Amino acid sequence: MGPYLNIIQIIISITLMVIILLQVKSESSMFGGGSGIARTRRGLERTLFNVTIVLAAVFLLVSFLSAFFGARM
Repeated sequence: MGPYLNIIQIIISITLMVIILLQVKSESSMFGGGSGIARTRRGLERTLFNVTIVLAAVFLLVSFLSAFFGARM
C-alpha cells in the first residue's frame, strides 16, 4: 500500500501546485499589498479556491496515512 500512497501523494501535490499557480491576484503589488477593497470570489476563482482547500486536506490525509503505514513496516 505504501507505493500507491506515494504515487497518489505526488499526483495530488502536482495538481495542487498547478491550481495554486492558476489563481491570479489582481492589482497586487510587489510586496503583497493589494488594494484595501474587500471583494468576494465568484465563478472560476471561487471554484479554484474551494478545490485548493479540498486538495490540501486530501494531501494532508494521504500524508498521515503514508506515515502511518510506513511506520508499520
